[in-house]
Amino acid sequence: MEILLDKEPLLSFLQDIIRLPSPSTEERGVVERIAEEMKRVGFAEVFIDEVGNVVGRIGSGGGKRLLYDAHTDTVGIGDPSAWSRDPYGAEIEEDVLYGRGAADNKGALAAMIYGAKSLIDGGLDLTGDLYVVGTVQEEDCEGYAVGLLCQKIKPQAILLGEPTDLQISRGQRGRIMLIVTTHGRSCHASTPEQGVNAIYAMNKVVAGIEALNSKLAQHPFLGPGTIAVTRIEGGGASLNVVPDTCRAYLDRRLTWGEDEELALAQVRKIIQEEGLEAQVETMVYEARSHTGHPCQQKKYFPAWLLEEDHPLVQMGARTVRRSLGYEPQIIGWRFSTDGVATKGELGIPTIGFGPGKEAHCHTTEDQVRVEDLVKAARVYAQFALEFLGR
Repeated sequence: MEILLDKEPLLSFLQDIIRLPSPSTEERGVVERIAEEMKRVGFAEVFIDEVGNVVGRIGSGGGKRLLYDAHTDTVGIGDPSAWSRDPYGAEIEEDVLYGRGAADNKGALAAMIYGAKSLIDGGLDLTGDLYVVGTVQEEDCEGYAVGLLCQKIKPQAILLGEPTDLQISRGQRGRIMLIVTTHGRSCHASTPEQGVNAIYAMNKVVAGIEALNSKLAQHPFLGPGTIAVTRIEGGGASLNVVPDTCRAYLDRRLTWGEDEELALAQVRKIIQEEGLEAQVETMVYEARSHTGHPCQQKKYFPAWLLEEDHPLVQMGARTVRRSLGYEPQIIGWRFSTDGVATKGELGIPTIGFGPGKEAHCHTTEDQVRVEDLVKAARVYAQFALEFLGR
């Protein structure tokens, strides 16, 4: 069956939502614009949930439930002068659309909505329900918002729209954010021998963490676990006081078989071996969503992996073959996605497919090929037919 798509309205809509800045917790404007578009193209049901996700449904109102997830929030733009184009200009040049969120992740969301529109326009009545969801706060705390929604909708399968360059993803490493705090004894900096410098103690922790990085577990598909110190804070009451406290922030990527307990234990071992007065703990995410919903969750996001021969992976590959005429690669993401909740915590079979390249995410060259948006929309439409039937 040929899927007919409205290319120009798709592009115009994507340009609209790229031009609406939407950092985490500030997605209201873009969420309302997405809800407006969903209603305009004919979704049977459109609503914004308690935490602020925008949800559109097409289908029979019963039977199986398939959920498409692409997040509405983006990272910031950093130094505007580093961009060769307006980051919110949504300019199209030589069939490439540029702008913050083009690849990560607004391009996929626009393609999902217009993939669903092609089914509506074609009068194709699904035997189950397709939910297209623009999630919030993924950049700050992936999985939190979609996890709450999934517990209510209870979908049988998830397709994530994070960039895969039109290949199929079946997993990713997890991550945990840790805080190490070292303690000392303050004194006047003119007599440092009378105190214990917490920053010097942290130096020993940092050296141990650097050594630990080369000893972490490896997985043949997901790759190695990693650990990195990403920020250090310390100081006394003034610049001539030996500090009694120092904090370091750690980004720990978890490969298959690694978890929060292991990550904490490895850092505690460094502290113990150095004989330091120090603690390590998991960071906690706390924020209010754009709807005012209070959000709190430990920043621990488990690795997840779906077997290559799983029916959902194979259905994804078969859909790409039928829709686009090539055999897709089966890959894993290097970064973290909402799959940490959908598959990692809730156990819902999850795959990924999206336009754009992972290498362009969070960069000043954030972009997506126009042709790939149309291809992705075609796959999203066909995959819904494959999974839900008609």
